[in-house]
Amino acid sequence: MFKRTCNTFMIKIIIEVGSRWREWVSEPFYWGSSERGTGKEVGPFATMWGGWKLNFFGGRFLRVLGSGCRGTQAERLRLISWAENQPTWTLQIKPWVFNEYKTMWFKSCRMTFSCLNRIKNYRSPWKRLYSTSQSTVDSSEVKTFRALAHKWWDEQGVYAPLHSMNDLRVPFIRDNLLKTVANHQLGKPLSGMKILDVGCGGGLLAEPLGRLGASVVGIDPVDENIKIAQHHKSFDPVLDKRIEYRVCSLEEIVEEKAETFDAVIASEVIEHVNDLETFIQCCCQVLKPGGSLFITTINKTQLSYALGIVFSEQVAGIVPKGTHMWEKFVSPEMLESILESNGLSVQTVAGMLYNPFSGYWHWNKNTSLNYAAHAVRSMVQEHTVSAANAATSAGVHEELKK
Repeated sequence: MFKRTCNTFMIKIIIEVGSRWREWVSEPFYWGSSERGTGKEVGPFATMWGGWKLNFFGGRFLRVLGSGCRGTQAERLRLISWAENQPTWTLQIKPWVFNEYKTMWFKSCRMTFSCLNRIKNYRSPWKRLYSTSQSTVDSSEVKTFRALAHKWWDEQGVYAPLHSMNDLRVPFIRDNLLKTVANHQLGKPLSGMKILDVGCGGGLLAEPLGRLGASVVGIDPVDENIKIAQHHKSFDPVLDKRIEYRVCSLEEIVEEKAETFDAVIASEVIEHVNDLETFIQCCCQVLKPGGSLFITTINKTQLSYALGIVFSEQVAGIVPKGTHMWEKFVSPEMLESILESNGLSVQTVAGMLYNPFSGYWHWNKNTSLNYAAHAVRSMVQEHTVSAANAATSAGVHEELKK
């Protein structure tokens, strides 16, 4: 008797909640600058309801619950019949605007509400979670850089800061690599060294390294970038022999180029990759034991958001809008944690500062904006990952999701 009463009570609650929910969502909701009393009142929930469905499993739940009631056969049949006749709604929010002045937009998203058992699966659409799959290439980034491919060698254009950055990053790479060799040739100090330039773009960094004598392999997932780089190096017969360009991602050459390179360079790249941990792992695998990894990137600070995105992209137009996403910026501490968990020892971290008025870069003790890092792969690479490193990796995953 008690169970029957409880079941009946739960059924009444579900029916009442469903009724109230439908009444609530169908009422006009005034928000923004809609005009009351003019027939133009558009509530978000009322508008949202038109032509859309809410995937509500209450009917199915009631059918199961009704079959368990100890009431009469007629009562159970009435309940099941009512449940089966209820519409199935799936809520799929599409881009729309509250009123003609377009004061409020909703980005495309998809939300699913499940009755009593799956409601916790709801996730805010503005919280981006980055994939931990084996692909490090972000298709949206590829689209952005494909549109800018023809501007790589315009020294006064959108890539002017990267041209100027060579004044810092080329000596930074050269001097740290020369610490590992006893003798070097004058004029060709990097002769005999194999360097992988990941995300080489139009070859802005690969060419000066080739002129220093290094054998450079430049890779980039954007085919237009590689076409520009190959065309530009063809004007110099010496560079044409020393530099090889390939359209591919880093993970695509890991097996072929395992422990091949004396140095791997990811300059202004890691803030654009899809999976930072996989990217660093691949960098480590293609490095020789004792090889060097060079990274330049942007710190994840409030200052970097204000100057690197708001000022540089939206105000001054130093770089095109949408080039960077603050969520992908990485702090030196986080980067060092990832590097060390993959058998790389950080040697140097130095701040870099760009002056948009003079167009030049300078070294700086402060790393709150841009910074450069140099790490070296250990001579004896461990094949097993310790429990401490596994815990660190898990922590990094959580941090990158924020």
